[in-house]
Amino acid sequence: MFGNKLPSNSHSGDIVRTMTTRRTLGLQFNTYETSADYDNDLATTTEDRMAAPRFLRFALPLQVAAVCYRRAGESVEFLLVNTNGGGKWTFPKGAPERSISHSQAAEKEASEEAGVRGHIEPRHFHLYLYSKGVFWKPPGVREFVVKAFLMEVAEVGHVHERDRNPTWFLPENARKILAKGREVKYAKEIQAVVDRALEEIGVVKAMAAR
Repeated sequence: MFGNKLPSNSHSGDIVRTMTTRRTLGLQFNTYETSADYDNDLATTTEDRMAAPRFLRFALPLQVAAVCYRRAGESVEFLLVNTNGGGKWTFPKGAPERSISHSQAAEKEASEEAGVRGHIEPRHFHLYLYSKGVFWKPPGVREFVVKAFLMEVAEVGHVHERDRNPTWFLPENARKILAKGREVKYAKEIQAVVDRALEEIGVVKAMAAR
């Protein structure tokens, strides 16, 4: 078994309109963001908005994800859920809502899909490209940009959505299971979320020092 199971019991999002390139742990990939998206984060500053990319490339719909974790000694474990079809694993995520911040929307997804509550950061730490569907079945492959928010889990409760199967994974196992069943391009994108999360949590330095 890769992980430890928890007790188990879309509508369209905003449009993301600009593209920047980032490097994370040696991997180069495209991310997409707008001033409007920055404005929706509670911790956004004027300097952040001014620094947001200004050049228009193309548009993709936006989703928000809660990267849920818990401390496990000197490491951490990540909480993943099954996708709607049940064939892949992912982070709890969904479309943003106009009545609440992106961070709050991600927190809501964590509660509904994984049955967990905790402390979620008000500002996203990473952006990644995500796909749904297959090219041979209508409507084909659809791409989304996902804002990832760190959430330290404090409480495990009732899972509201069926067949999500929330399960805890150590970082390396999370990277492997997230890549399973995905094209290389999208596998690298979602694996990079684990790497960036470890950097943000501060686990990488602790693990390297052992």
